[in-house]
Amino acid sequence: MTKRVYLDTGVLITAWRGREHAGLTALEMLDDPALLLVLSDAVWLEVLPKPLYEGRHDEVAFYQVVFERAERLPWSLDVLRLAQDLARQHAIAAMDAIHAGFAVGHGVDELVTTERPEKPLFRIEQLPVRSLRSGAR
Repeated sequence: MTKRVYLDTGVLITAWRGREHAGLTALEMLDDPALLLVLSDAVWLEVLPKPLYEGRHDEVAFYQVVFERAERLPWSLDVLRLAQDLARQHAIAAMDAIHAGFAVGHGVDELVTTERPEKPLFRIEQLPVRSLRSGAR
């Protein structure tokens, strides 16, 4: 059975850079046929405008290939309301709460991030949150 995994922005940036253990792990996830990658309009907004503006064509092409392979979640008021609730309940930073809102609201199996495991994002109980950094749950 395919596992639906929401990737936050840091995972894509780490994969693009491809350095160290986290970068290699991120690249492996992008190529794993057992995973259905789930990305949101929020991830697009965080990763693509600057490389597009600066003409970093290789980086843009990399992200576009990832987005073409992934299930893409559009903005919705329901997601933003859920993000507000999660932020208020767990003191989660704005963009982390938005990513969590997308993941929880769309019933993914797991949220993968590059945030440190001690961050408030890991307080949510509605789904597993995994960090590409060591010591994650």
